[in-house]
Amino acid sequence: MIEVIAFDADDTLWYTETLYVMTQARFKQILSPYEINGDIDARLYETEMRNLQTFGYGTKGFTLSMIETAIELTDGRVRGSDIQKIIDAVRAMMRKEIQLLDHVAETIPLLAAERTLMIITKGDLLEQESKIARSGLADHFHYIEIVSHKNEDVYRKLLQKSGVDIGRFLMVGNSMPSDILPILALGAPAAHIPHDVTWAHEQVDVQSEPHGYYELEHVGQVPRLLEQLESQ
Repeated sequence: MIEVIAFDADDTLWYTETLYVMTQARFKQILSPYEINGDIDARLYETEMRNLQTFGYGTKGFTLSMIETAIELTDGRVRGSDIQKIIDAVRAMMRKEIQLLDHVAETIPLLAAERTLMIITKGDLLEQESKIARSGLADHFHYIEIVSHKNEDVYRKLLQKSGVDIGRFLMVGNSMPSDILPILALGAPAAHIPHDVTWAHEQVDVQSEPHGYYELEHVGQVPRLLEQLESQ
């Protein structure tokens, strides 16, 4: 029997990546008066990847990468007022109301009544804590873990610390490399819920479905998956 279910947060329980896309569109609009050679999106992505080990995941790293990209693409000509517009765009993004994904509001309390629920998410500690608190879901989770990255070793240590039996554990998330593949490597089942917008860094082409891999359309299908797993 699956006793513990862990969920990724961003783009599994609530929308996040779409906000980044909207802010990135605003970033391109801010740079539009300048003569830019090259693809702004591609250059920003390159900068984010270069900065990932230094700034980590989250809006702070995203902001610094946009500012750095603006300076590079304009050869230092970007105005201070336009840097302020970039900062204002990110501030507006962070103030957006947390919008839960479909079926989350009714499914999470249902699962929490019968199972132990966890959130395992990566990113900036303060930012993620704020999102979880504003989501209205925090009281349904027994454990909330915010980490800088996710891999097999990180999951193993988290589960050991929480006293979770890997044989009674299910992970649910939208990222193949962060939420799914490390859990499958540990021998536990994992449910992948693809999101409409996925950061290129998180995209992985899986040629065949590994053992223990399940693909769902939304969180509302998790109860049925549990029935399936427990009938095997």
